[in-house]
Parts: sequence; structure tokens; C-alpha cells
Amino acid sequence: MVAISSSGPLRPLHPLHAILLAFPLPLFAGALLSDFAYRATFHIQWANFSSWLIAGGLVGGGFAALWALINLFRRGTAHKGRMIVYFVVLAVMWVLGFINALVHAKDAWATMPEGLYLSAITTLLALAAAWIGYSGFHTGEVK
Repeated sequence: MVAISSSGPLRPLHPLHAILLAFPLPLFAGALLSDFAYRATFHIQWANFSSWLIAGGLVGGGFAALWALINLFRRGTAHKGRMIVYFVVLAVMWVLGFINALVHAKDAWATMPEGLYLSAITTLLALAAAWIGYSGFHTGEVK
């Protein structure tokens, strides 16, 4: 016998929020790949690509985090646990992405290995945020 406990149906993200959430993962992953390419070749243009990809991921991720924060305060007090985790993951992703942007603002030789590690962490956080966000949130209705 299997018992399934649910607090209500899952509500998907607003379409505009879903579009904003679609930016950080591929952009931070692209920065990670650019960092790997820079580590392998030491061509400075790869470090420049990483810097621009990180900046794009920060813009999309910042707006997605702002939307999540507004939804957090807009909704009732019930069933906020998943939304809080989602916002915290987005916020940590953005802060570490910003630190990564500062690391990549240095001379290209000075970005390794910290830039590579930060790119990997922000990519994993972007993946976690996308996973949580696209899987939906409880509406609070019991059916």
C-alpha cells in the first residue's frame, strides 16, 4: 500500500516568470564551458565570453528572483516552504554569480581556478532553481 500526501494541486509558474527562469541555466552553463575552454587553451577571448554570459545570467536570474520574492509576499501563509526554498536557491545563485562576475572582471590569468569553481556552483544552483520552479508550487487547495 502506498500513501500519498498532497497539500493541493501544483500550480505552474506564470509564463513570464518561466521565461525569466529560462535564462540563468544556459547562460551560467555556457560560462562554465567557456571557463573550461579558457583553462584548456588560455585564449583570453574565452574569459571574455564567460564574463558576458555571467552578466546575462545575472540579469535573467535577478528578475526571476525578484518575481519569486514578490510571489512569496503576495501569497498566503500556507504552503510557503517550497517557495522559500526556491527563492533562497535563486538568491544564493545570484549572489555567487555576482561574485563570479567580480572574479571574471580581473585579468584573465587571475580568474583561474576560482572562476571555474564559481561557474560550476552557479550552474548547479541554476539547475536546482529551474528544477524547483518548473515542477510547480502548491496552491493550498485540497481536492
